[in-house]
Amino acid sequence: MPENKTPASKVLDRVLVLEMVRVTEAAAIAASRLVGRGDEKAADHAAVEAMRKAFDTLYMDGTVVIGEGERDEAPMLFIGEKVGGAPGSGPKIDIALDPLEGTTITAKAGPNALAVLAAAEEGCLLNAPDVYMEKLAVGPGYPEGVIDLNRTPTENVAAVAAAKGVRPDEVIVCVLDRPRHADLIEELREIGCGIHLIPDGDVAGVIAVTDEETTIDIYMGSGGAPEGVLAAAALRCVGGQIQGRLLFRNEDERSRARKWGIKDLDKIYTLGDLAKGDCIFAATGVTDGSLLSGVKRLKGGKMTTESVVMRASSGTVRWIKGEHRDR
Repeated sequence: MPENKTPASKVLDRVLVLEMVRVTEAAAIAASRLVGRGDEKAADHAAVEAMRKAFDTLYMDGTVVIGEGERDEAPMLFIGEKVGGAPGSGPKIDIALDPLEGTTITAKAGPNALAVLAAAEEGCLLNAPDVYMEKLAVGPGYPEGVIDLNRTPTENVAAVAAAKGVRPDEVIVCVLDRPRHADLIEELREIGCGIHLIPDGDVAGVIAVTDEETTIDIYMGSGGAPEGVLAAAALRCVGGQIQGRLLFRNEDERSRARKWGIKDLDKIYTLGDLAKGDCIFAATGVTDGSLLSGVKRLKGGKMTTESVVMRASSGTVRWIKGEHRDR
């Protein structure tokens, strides 16, 4: 249950909360047909098309604020695209999505590939540009401000350890296994804390800090800014803290951020900046992972899916197992 009670949205009704699972299920099932086939683009395309078709069955006037890129980069589910079956008449909802979070994972049949989306009232999700973001996250139960991107990794580990009542070398940190994190990993090794390296899928990595069974205490490192907003939406539902800071490699990326209304390029975003108000978060497993099981094909043309859907205002987390006919 989130630590701060969030008022229920009059726009996000209960039916829509559960309908969002149908959308992630459709994307996951479509992508699952390409697990292990070595074709990232084909898997992503399949998930995108299936998710878009599923959105069009829902009574809403949705706008994609985080999607597959801008119109000239993505034929479907681009930033600014209208989705839903009731344009102009249905409830106005902003959508953040990643039809296939872990394209490389899917192509290689690795763990933790997901179909993910978040929904909120208009204007409640940060319209994050498709650039990198430095992220720092912990789960619920810690005092506000226990983490701070202005501190060093060593200082953040020490602060979390003190709040948890353990030694720094007893803390477990989740980090994306990337060359750019070599210095971070080296610093964490010097502290002596455990490092849980993941090959991809930092939405699942951030959410892992909320689940005591994963034993992960902190998420650190850089990944996509859109994934940071998706993870923040999940944390609004179950509690926790996240901070993010956009990282720019060139002037083109800075210009892209300004285009989407980002004025302070050095700003540290908190949970309330990334996702505010009543939010819905939904995810369906494509491959088996720490958060969800992947799509399974059974005898007799049946498939099973495992999904999770959360809502901030109620703090409800529903785990949903579905059985589907393979069409």
